[in-house]
Amino acid sequence: MPTKHEKRIKKAMRHKDVLGAGAKKRKKLPPKDKVEVVMKEFKRGTLNSGSGSKVTNPKQAIAIGLSEARKVGAKIPKKKKK
Repeated sequence: MPTKHEKRIKKAMRHKDVLGAGAKKRKKLPPKDKVEVVMKEFKRGTLNSGSGSKVTNPKQAIAIGLSEARKVGAKIPKKKKK
């Protein structure tokens, strides 16, 4: 039996394989699930940046997921500078 977490992610991934289609579905996810769903979209090839271009760099995909999670209120620390 799938957990509540798995159900939310599966529901968020139910969208067309078109660029930008998942952004609307991700809005209602809790912060903990945002990064996971963003990375799945990146692997699927349907993740796009704010400018509308396709994301090809995994580091950029992680940054998008963390940024969205921070906007919702997740306590994620900034990257430490060297």
